[in-house]
Amino acid sequence: QVQVVESGGGLVQPGGSLRLSCAVSGITISMSWIDWYRQAPGKQRELVASITTEGSTSYIDSVKGRFTISRDDAMNTAYLQMNSLKSEDTATYYCNTAWNSRTYWGQGTQVTVSA
Repeated sequence: QVQVVESGGGLVQPGGSLRLSCAVSGITISMSWIDWYRQAPGKQRELVASITTEGSTSYIDSVKGRFTISRDDAMNTAYLQMNSLKSEDTATYYCNTAWNSRTYWGQGTQVTVSA
């Protein structure tokens, strides 16, 4: 059984930092892409960052230079380091991975950026 569990969200002031974790069990993440999505109230879920099996990364323009996606294969965990946070980064963040033509989502972790 594949499980995806996000953690690390919270309340942070503008300009602050958070590191989100995505712990995966049931599959080996080194053999799969990992995506971080976010969804703000009243908005569609959007893809924020991705990391491939080879370690290549990609980001949406609004987070480039501020967010970093990474993966620790030994821990079977992916991370999203978020720096210089802005109010518009407020959202529920979800981790997504895929294996054998199936996609797996976590329950999400809330990030609130507010003074």
